[in-house]
Amino acid sequence: MPRASSAQAGDERVTGKQRPQNDCKSASPRKLISVKISPLHRKADMTNACGVDFGTSNSTVGWIKPGTTPGQALGGAHALLSLEDGKATLPSVVFFNADDEEVRYGRAALADYLAGYEGRLMRSMKSLLGTSLMDGQTEVAGRALPFRVLLAQFIGEVKRRAERQAGRGFEHAVFGRPVFFIDDNPAADKLAEDTLLDVARGAGFREVAFQYEPIAAAFDYESQIDREELVLIADIGGGTSDFSLVRLGPGCAGKPERRDDILATGGVHIGGTDFDKYLSLASVMPLLGYKSALRSGAEIPSSYYFNLATWHTINQAYTRKSIVQLDDLVRDAREPAKLARLQQLIEERAGHWLAMQVEGAKIGLSDAASVRLELDRLAPPESLTVERATFEAAIGQLLDAIDTTVLRLLADAGVAPGDVDTVFFTGGSSGVGLLRQRIGALVPDARKVEGDLFGSIGAGLALDAQRKFG
Repeated sequence: MPRASSAQAGDERVTGKQRPQNDCKSASPRKLISVKISPLHRKADMTNACGVDFGTSNSTVGWIKPGTTPGQALGGAHALLSLEDGKATLPSVVFFNADDEEVRYGRAALADYLAGYEGRLMRSMKSLLGTSLMDGQTEVAGRALPFRVLLAQFIGEVKRRAERQAGRGFEHAVFGRPVFFIDDNPAADKLAEDTLLDVARGAGFREVAFQYEPIAAAFDYESQIDREELVLIADIGGGTSDFSLVRLGPGCAGKPERRDDILATGGVHIGGTDFDKYLSLASVMPLLGYKSALRSGAEIPSSYYFNLATWHTINQAYTRKSIVQLDDLVRDAREPAKLARLQQLIEERAGHWLAMQVEGAKIGLSDAASVRLELDRLAPPESLTVERATFEAAIGQLLDAIDTTVLRLLADAGVAPGDVDTVFFTGGSSGVGLLRQRIGALVPDARKVEGDLFGSIGAGLALDAQRKFG
């Protein structure tokens, strides 16, 4: 269920809720609700402090160079370090190349996988945090690889690349986190943060703080404006949709304590990978037998299709148990050709390839009414037209839950929709047109601003790292 909270990630709990003010320098309490604030940490060498946005789909690192003040209007791109091929983003992907016995990261990992090298691809590792899957493992070339180890290797690689680009080591970091790693489960949410903390420290970060991702995006937007605004931050990422309602402006930026400016935060565990999943189930998976029947009349078990449609569970479709069970289903299916196609896809371990095609269709439908998928690795090959209407129908219930989260956020803050000055969109999945329309309709008088969809959080975390550690 979607939830809203007036929480800011950190260590100290206080209470307080504010009505919108006309001055960042003043805010009076209205009604008590829980707020979680990060206290300022012991001052450190700010040149050794960075912000790390470990994302479900992409990761970035932000760093404010020495001599830059927190209130300067930097703009997102100026704070981000290049992590791969001159680009600020590093896709959150690991590929274990069994042929070369090497580990690849980011775009290089995807390239090796698509080139057909033997190995194992892992993506959306962030989605494992706080779940029982985090304690599991995958297998490549007969060797067990715990998911915790994979996560640690990726975070370590991000740190090494950032340090190489900055020309210095980073001992202090502010990591972004969603408002809720796991919906309606505080224990699992704490476990997720604790796991990420352990991994970050293991990678060499001596001191680590956390900040909610939409608050970090708010700090980035604030660095670019010259007047005070009441802003709804809409951060639609790969795994979660997170929101904050924040009073921003030049008079706020230099304040060491921001609790009075943060009216509420909220989030729901729905993001771009969920959009991929339901588009896949609606369009591609029926070609593989989804919703088809056995001779007995029973429906083919859906677990194969849900695993293949969900980025972080694709490898579960490749287990020996799943493959053996699928042999029986092919023999008993009313449409055995479809199940045989599924069987071959699994035998070739082409699940990530298929998910990439669906993701590409989702992105294409942001601009086009329909897209054509050439599924040439299916047997026989298939050419499929996917309509935007199909996509929008598939994600309708997800968007309903996101709407509910935003409305609850406004109610918790005691803010009327007409009082919101700006909606600031960030996160790669905020490019979905219908999602933007629906969020915009909830605050119809607010102007709509698009940030750096992949860089605003990393840049904002860099500003927060400067404030906390600088």
